[in-house]
Amino acid sequence: MTANESPQSTRRVRESYSARADEYTALFGEVAQMDAVDRDRIASWAQRIRGPILDAGCGPGHWTAFLADRGHEVEGVDLVPEFVEVAIRRHPHLSYRVGSLSDPVIAEASLGGVLAWYSLIHADAEELPVLLRAIRRGLKEGGELLVGFFDGPDGEPFPHAVTTAYYWSVDGMARLLEREGFAVVDSDARVQDGRRPHASLSAVAV
Repeated sequence: MTANESPQSTRRVRESYSARADEYTALFGEVAQMDAVDRDRIASWAQRIRGPILDAGCGPGHWTAFLADRGHEVEGVDLVPEFVEVAIRRHPHLSYRVGSLSDPVIAEASLGGVLAWYSLIHADAEELPVLLRAIRRGLKEGGELLVGFFDGPDGEPFPHAVTTAYYWSVDGMARLLEREGFAVVDSDARVQDGRRPHASLSAVAV
């Protein structure tokens, strides 16, 4: 859902989600459908943020609205026009647009936080550092990233329901972030029956 630097893979992700936008929205388009652990994790992270938040790969806009309801200035950005249309229809008082992390209109050092909740999962080992670099560029010093991802062998592809995605370990993601100008704040990982292992990591721009 979030852009990467390769036009071919960006197009693949956009087209794959566009084709299944209605199905995805029905399954995952409400915060109430999300795991309570995720809600608590994002809410706790957001309490530390000072300044605007970018919900990168916002999908149908539910996490953007979740953050706005807690008093944050937040914008949702997604590659998929169908998702942005749904988000605007559901939350017309909020700001959503079609775009990507590499969008030059995201001003340098303009953000207090970036939420990338399972929106970097389609980026491979070459693409992911580019996206993390773009996030770091957009964050103020001291701003924070919260990234959710599937926990597994670093860079290993798997057949995600929509299009190819990639595992990353907590340690592997932490190393990538540190190389791109972040210091890891905390991490979380969990395994649930019948589901792929999940992980999240927060990091501060230094």
